[in-house]
Formats: sequence, structure tokens, C-alpha cells
Amino acid sequence: MRKWATLREGDVRIPSGCAIAGIMDRSGARHGGSDILKSIALMHDRSNGLGGGFAAYGIYPEFAELYAFHVMYESKEARDRTEAYLDEHFTSEKQERIPTEPVKGIQDPPDVWRYFLAPHPIKLSLSGLDEAEYTMQHVFHINADIPGAFVASSGKNMGAFKGVGYPEDIGAFYRIEEYGAWLWTAHGRFPTNTPGWWGGAHPFTLLNWSIVHNGEISSYDANRRYVEQFGYDCTLKTDTEVITYLFDLLVRRHGFSQEMAAHIMCASAWDEIDKMESGRAAFETALRCVYASALVNGPMSVILGSDEGLLALNDRLKLRALMAGEKGSMVYLASEQAAIEVVCPDVQNVRSIEGGEPFVVQREKGA
Repeated sequence: MRKWATLREGDVRIPSGCAIAGIMDRSGARHGGSDILKSIALMHDRSNGLGGGFAAYGIYPEFAELYAFHVMYESKEARDRTEAYLDEHFTSEKQERIPTEPVKGIQDPPDVWRYFLAPHPIKLSLSGLDEAEYTMQHVFHINADIPGAFVASSGKNMGAFKGVGYPEDIGAFYRIEEYGAWLWTAHGRFPTNTPGWWGGAHPFTLLNWSIVHNGEISSYDANRRYVEQFGYDCTLKTDTEVITYLFDLLVRRHGFSQEMAAHIMCASAWDEIDKMESGRAAFETALRCVYASALVNGPMSVILGSDEGLLALNDRLKLRALMAGEKGSMVYLASEQAAIEVVCPDVQNVRSIEGGEPFVVQREKGA
């Protein structure tokens, strides 16, 4: 049987599809994974069994101040090398295998572990970096330089659970119904230009960011070259990965709000700028000139998860479907309205996300 690491991104072209979903409680109350599992499972035909996954926020409250690394291993040697590297650069509070369940539809899974870590204080001080930058650079090192090891997620009080299979099978494999999270996102993959392998499934993550994406980014090469100038290592060679890094660059490093970062990626067209009053036009022109290579083109719908909440975004031409609905403190997102109604039949304020306009939901103050 073909090993999960045999093929990598860019090795083969496969037509695109995909389904995405998100469920969030603004109050910060945590709920199990059964609803997100039911929502993404309804869109089964948007997937082809080559990728599925979930991101969950608030699942490790007892280790909320530590970085939770979810790591996949192809071999014991990869695990030994990774753990020696982590011991050198971090202090570890706890490490263990992630609980999984045998599932008929999941073949040849890697060995998956989680580590609750803090940057080594002396190494961090000597590096001259803040802890987020320090952690990011070590994630990139593991993914690029330790064969057979892959960091699936590296945020605080969150984790990604993903792999090769239909999303409902991946959810059963990782037993996600046993976790409690205030924000869930999910993805059913029909790979775009790429094979299905465990590390290439969605969500794509970095620190506390996670992205699930339906579509194809035609500006990938320009976006990739741009983020690589700032030290982001695009080892996965896939378009979704670069969206994650763009948000990290624009928000964490450059200090923009998430809404402004989304606006930069889906900036106003030149003919629209020409019709604006002079002050606004000058501002929009400056954004397009300074961040020209951060402009994202192509059909897409994405859901961004973070410790602040969620952000949903369609391309400017609205070439991919994405619906939203609400009930009380709950917010629902999905590629299809039926995937919302299956978990909340009396959902209210159902509408389509507008092209190029970020839909932002944040936790309530004090949540």
C-alpha cells in the first residue's frame, strides 16, 4: 500500500472541489465536536476521500499558556529526532500520543503526538525574538529539515486534527466529539493540483492561525515569493498555506486588523479606486502599491480561525459559495445552507457572504 508520504504537493494535478464549515459561540462557551462533524458530513459529495480535517479552539484549558504542538511522524527515527530538537529549544510540560480510534476508511495513518511546550527561556533570550517568532521558526525547521516529521498545528489552547480520508472518518479517527471548543472549523477536501497526504490536508495552521479553503489561488507564485522574503518557508507548496502566512505577516508582524488584512488580500479594483474621493483613493492606491504581492486572485472562500474568533472571506467576484447564519450567541458558516440547517434547523439571519467583504465574528468581551 502506498505510504502517506510518497507523494507531495505539486506532484500530480487533481480537479478541485472542497467543502468548508465553521461553528462558533461568541460567549466563549465550549461545545463538543458532534455538530461540526454533522455539518461537514452533509457535504460528503464535495470531498473525494483525499483530505479532511478540523481546527478546534479552547480544547486545552489546563495548558492554555503553552504552545500545543500536534506532530505527525512517519517513523520512530523522525520522532526521536523531533523530540530531541524540542527538548533543546523548549521546556515540555506534557507529551503524549493523540488518542485515535481505528476507522475502516482511514488507511496507513502516521503516528500522531502532542506536546505542551514553552520556549526555553535562555534560548529565547539569546535569540532576540519574541516567543511567537521563536516558535514559528522552530516549526519551520521541523517541517523542512526533519524528514518524516510534520507539525500539524502549533498554537495555544487549540489544535488541528487532519488527514487523508473523508472528514467524517477523520473526525471519528481523532475522536473529536470528545473535545470541547468554543470555535470549530472543518474541511472536506477535493485536492486542487495536489495529491492527498496527511500533512497537506486542511486546516493549514501557524501559531494560533488556521485556514480552511475552497478554491484555487491563481496568484500563488506571487504570494509565495512575497512571504518568503519575510522568512516564511512554504514547504507544503500549496495555495492554502500561503494564505495562512499572509494573515500572520499582515496582522502579527505588520499590525493590521484582521479586517484590514483581508481587505489587502481582496483590495479594491483600480476602476473602483478611480471613482473614490481623493483621500480614500490615495489610501487605497497606497495599499495596492505597497502590498501588491499580497493581493490574492482566483476563486476562493476561506474561514480563518484565531484566538480572537473567526473571519470568512470570498474572492471579489464571489466565485465560491459560503453561507452564514446565527442563533443567539451561535454563528454558523458553511459552503451550503443545508449544512447549517442540519445542526440548527431554526437558524436565523441566513445570508451569503459578500464577495471581497470580510465577515468577522469575535468573542464577547470577558468571554
